[in-house]
Amino acid sequence: MFIREIYIQRRLRLREQMKEGLVLLLGNHEAPMNYTANAYRFRQDSSFLYFFGLDEPGLAAVIDLDAGAETLFGEEVTMDDIVWMGPQPTMREKADSVGVAAVSPFGKLSETVQQAVKKGRPVHFLPPYRSFNKILLQDLTGIAPAAQAAGASVALIKAVVALRVRKEACEIAEMEKACKVGYDMHVAAMTMCRRGVKEHTIAGFIEGKAIADGYMPSFPVILSQNGETLHNHDHSQILTDGRLLVIDAGAETISHYASDFTRTLPAGGRFTPKQKEIYNIVLDANNYAINTAKPGITYAGVHLGAAKIITQGLQALGLMTGDIDESVAAGAHALFFPHGLGHQIGLDVHDMEDLGENYVGYDDDTQRSEQFGLGALRMGRVLHEGFCITVEPGIYFIPALIEQWKQENKLGQFINYQKVVEYIGFGGIRLEDDILVTPTGCRLLGEKRIPITIEEVETVINS
Repeated sequence: MFIREIYIQRRLRLREQMKEGLVLLLGNHEAPMNYTANAYRFRQDSSFLYFFGLDEPGLAAVIDLDAGAETLFGEEVTMDDIVWMGPQPTMREKADSVGVAAVSPFGKLSETVQQAVKKGRPVHFLPPYRSFNKILLQDLTGIAPAAQAAGASVALIKAVVALRVRKEACEIAEMEKACKVGYDMHVAAMTMCRRGVKEHTIAGFIEGKAIADGYMPSFPVILSQNGETLHNHDHSQILTDGRLLVIDAGAETISHYASDFTRTLPAGGRFTPKQKEIYNIVLDANNYAINTAKPGITYAGVHLGAAKIITQGLQALGLMTGDIDESVAAGAHALFFPHGLGHQIGLDVHDMEDLGENYVGYDDDTQRSEQFGLGALRMGRVLHEGFCITVEPGIYFIPALIEQWKQENKLGQFINYQKVVEYIGFGGIRLEDDILVTPTGCRLLGEKRIPITIEEVETVINS
């Protein structure tokens, strides 16, 4: 939680961008795992955190744009709450800590919102993603859950994105902390990477590493020797010589700012010559993107530039052929690189994805492609100073996708399928770093880069 002036100024800037009506921001509630008293670890709504900073369940807030008034809604703790949780601050104390003048019982929220609805005043809300808040929003506004995404306020979405997309100094400092723990998680994984170790042993250790440092994983750990599955959460295998282990993991600070890194390791401690060839192509694409990203250019352009690096490298190995520009324009590289180069990162590991990727990663000047691969790019818009983005190129040999394209001879003028099928069983390689866009370019987030060259990775593994 930051100082109260941070939240006061954020809400002031939000009011300056909005015209009339009420802004309704719902915090999250406890989510039971298997019965009410046994809940998942609580995670506050990120936009509520951004504007109100209070990291606990059962809260909501209303900003009256016409009156310039702000009200925090929530219930006072009971003696039963104190018995189980210890002394708790009052609602007045919570509101004071973030500079909100008025407090009201949560039960009064319905009356406040419904009065505005009856008067025909706009009630601006963000797209809900949790069932509890969908039901609550129906009770408050009469809008059925199925219609709430479409009924969400585009004006509020755009205003929130405009504020959250450029990170303040205090936010960057929190992300640096998350990157420090992310570094420790990945280096720890490297030291454990040896033949005979169980995948779930490494996954559990690095998740515990984040928790032991007082943080939490920023998303469920992705760790698998079947790295051709982009988000593989199965950790049931034993590390085997000759295979590649993809680890995609990051940390989330107490204030909920995230890091997100990926490294690909040789399960037996040393890369094979064939693995080195593919690995260095991905590393070249990663370094290209970091060296290229700067204000004023689109991230879609950086993505396509990285795709050309990948295409050029695969051509050198005989897997692709033809004119590089034509090949990338046709999307032939997407057989091997079927996802986007990166996404916004901040309070969410995929920052503001709940508001809609096209509002966050695109704008009126940059439209999302429908082409396979390029259409998966979450972040395509023009870069500005203060943006925090992931850089995560990859090359994967996905058997089902290869077989489908081969049968169709899809883009056969650019792809040597006879050579490609020799790589089935190879797995996948992804290398991911986090960057901050600066006035003249970008820089890596974190005190130091997680070991990434072949020599660095092998040295740590075998140290």
